Amino acid sequence: MKEIKIQEIEGFKIGNAQNIEGATGCTVIIAPKGASAGVDVRGGGPATRETDLLRPENMVQKIHAVLLSGGSAFGLEASSGVMEYLKELGVGFQLGELIVPIVCQASLFDLGVGDPNAYPTKAMGREACIAAQDFNFEHGNFGAGTGASVGKLLGFDHSMKSGIGSCAFQTGKLQVGAVVAVNACGDVYEPNSSKHVSGLYDPETLSFLDSEQLLVQMSETRAHENTTIGCILTNADLTKAQMKKVAMLAQDALARTIRPVHTSNDGDTVFAMASNLVEADLNAVGVLAVKALEQAIVIACKSARSAYGLRGYQDLRN
Repeated sequence: MKEIKIQEIEGFKIGNAQNIEGATGCTVIIAPKGASAGVDVRGGGPATRETDLLRPENMVQKIHAVLLSGGSAFGLEASSGVMEYLKELGVGFQLGELIVPIVCQASLFDLGVGDPNAYPTKAMGREACIAAQDFNFEHGNFGAGTGASVGKLLGFDHSMKSGIGSCAFQTGKLQVGAVVAVNACGDVYEPNSSKHVSGLYDPETLSFLDSEQLLVQMSETRAHENTTIGCILTNADLTKAQMKKVAMLAQDALARTIRPVHTSNDGDTVFAMASNLVEADLNAVGVLAVKALEQAIVIACKSARSAYGLRGYQDLRN
């Protein structure tokens, strides 16, 4: 197994668009030839589009894009721009002479970080698609990670800036990767460890606090502006039903790196897309998906720069 760039996974294009001043943005993952896809929603407060379509028993077998965005439910507007752009390219589900691009989306809540009236629009969705043609994708304070933050149990005075990240692996011809925007109520740790990466932070003592410990001591949870959203990408030839399982397996990565996670105040959602190019074992894809998503979550936090009054990982020692 070797680590590769997310851009190397066959069958996908990825692009960011953002409103830096407003602290919001979106990240599109396009499958020009279509992709088998599934989704797993674990959080209690999701903002999503077309997730029911991904149920294995439903008609459409392939989708053409996943959009990760800020803006909470307002940000769902951005998918319309993605649909328009893909239709112009002739990418979509064929219905006679009609073409209907199938675009799924999940949004995180970033309205409390910058301008509360700023959110990804139809025009921004289109902008992300244009960026994807040149694979204009960066980690940190970009795309869906522009307004992302973590460690919000005690409010933004103790929160830290997070962002968007990716990681990918290859073994033989099989490629599996992950893109994730980390906007958690909880803290982020190195996988399966007690080593903090980002989260609830005391600016006076310059040290991390333990969100799980505080949560069980508090009578009421005050943090409601959360949600970690991501997408697994693979060149494996798997069915729609199998990709649902991959998405479910990939959620293990959140449990290994974010504490607490999947709370009633989170809308944690993981999509999974397969470009159907290489024969592969479902469980092997699942294992690599977890590893890629774990590292993508850590990278999303370590790539974040201080912004909007929130301290980023890169400035922790400064």
